Amino acid sequence: MVNADIPGTWFSGGDATFLSPEEAACGHDLIEWAGTQSWSNGRVGLSGVSYLTSCQWTIAATRPPHLAAINPWEGWSDTYREVARHGGIPETCFWPYIGERWGYGTGRIEDLDAETVAHPLFDDFWASKAAPLGQITVPAYVVASWSDQGLHTRGTFEGFARIGSERKWLDAHGGKKWGYYYSADGLRRQQAFFDHFLLGRDTEISDWPRVRYQVRDHGHEGTWKTATDWPVPGTSFQPLYLDAATGTLTRTRPAAAAAVSYDSERAGHGRGRATFDFRFDVGTELVGGMGLKVWMSAPQAQDMDVFVAVQKLDAYGDLTGFPFYAVFEDGPVALGWLRASHRELDQARSRPWQPVLAHRRELPIAAGQVVPLEVEILPSGTLFRPGETLRLVIQGRDVYRYPRPLIQAWHDDSVNRGLHVIHAGGEYDSHLLVPTLSADDHALLGCVRGRHPVRPRPLEPGSALGHARRTGSRGGGAVR
Repeated sequence: MVNADIPGTWFSGGDATFLSPEEAACGHDLIEWAGTQSWSNGRVGLSGVSYLTSCQWTIAATRPPHLAAINPWEGWSDTYREVARHGGIPETCFWPYIGERWGYGTGRIEDLDAETVAHPLFDDFWASKAAPLGQITVPAYVVASWSDQGLHTRGTFEGFARIGSERKWLDAHGGKKWGYYYSADGLRRQQAFFDHFLLGRDTEISDWPRVRYQVRDHGHEGTWKTATDWPVPGTSFQPLYLDAATGTLTRTRPAAAAAVSYDSERAGHGRGRATFDFRFDVGTELVGGMGLKVWMSAPQAQDMDVFVAVQKLDAYGDLTGFPFYAVFEDGPVALGWLRASHRELDQARSRPWQPVLAHRRELPIAAGQVVPLEVEILPSGTLFRPGETLRLVIQGRDVYRYPRPLIQAWHDDSVNRGLHVIHAGGEYDSHLLVPTLSADDHALLGCVRGRHPVRPRPLEPGSALGHARRTGSRGGGAVR
């Protein structure tokens, strides 16, 4: 076991840079050193969580000859999009904090704070901190989670999907990264992987499906499923249209346009958010990323920071919490973010269910101008039983905030002023695109609080919940 400092930190000598080409070159050299020692069989593997995954992507892309296998376990692969600027909105808690934790040294230390200020858009600097995933060809056992929204979830799924390795496996769980890494199941699977590729042993890996994922029910509870690839083959992405007049999501676009507003400077709840509910009539598994297209305007501002959460409510209307950010227990199904001036898409990389932002220039909006915003909502895997509800939350501040000094993702450098207005129905095709599987791809599921099995099928029209709480104004496009 070799545990090396980040080059340049502590007493390793030289200057410290983070997730850089220079660091990747040092990692390359370290692997070649370890692979040629008298005590080495010439096969080197990489394993680790968080930063120890993020640097695996960049090191493996240099293709060290003695690197035999990697085990990326929840780590970002695109520093700008996944950590420093969520949807173009500056992250103001974790990103400033983590740079201090990465170490001190006897030489110079890269000033991430100054660089972040100097590079507000995605340029060559940020490209140097985005792993060239297509250059990775080494066997990989990749572990991702639904629970690290805003930190490692996106980058790990992107890593699995985009690496060039022919032999690769994906585990997607709903728990906490450290807990699963050190669990009996996690350790057994790591050993099976490395025993095979580092020691040449026959292990259980020969029976592994390419993809194994957990469909969450509540808390840490869920069911493991398998698939032949990611995104799960057979997935159908279906639109649920926002109805601003009723506060619901529906299978068909409302014929008449309506609007609902919220105060973008309030911290959610009451008049500080808008919610849209879809109640399931049949058991349904939503596995994958979601895309939100929403038409919005800001009468008093020339930009908007929009925060989106997908939540699950049980049959009684109570919020169902899930593990979140490796620390918390009351987290969402999934999250998304967007600064309106960053709304331009990277057309080459975007897909209907995954709008990828270009971040190459800013596009201000005029006060009151209605513009379409496309928000990437990060991957998740969740079971909704009959009578349970998917709730879409849209507001102007972080939906989940915890007291300091707990480490989390915050976005306090806001451009928001006054009301945000959501336009839906009629000419405004505001909708949430959700991933569902055909009935043939599902196992039988039990009815909510019952013992009679039902076979999930594509979404049926949701029931408008009479008790759904609304904020702001609606109907006829009028805005209060």
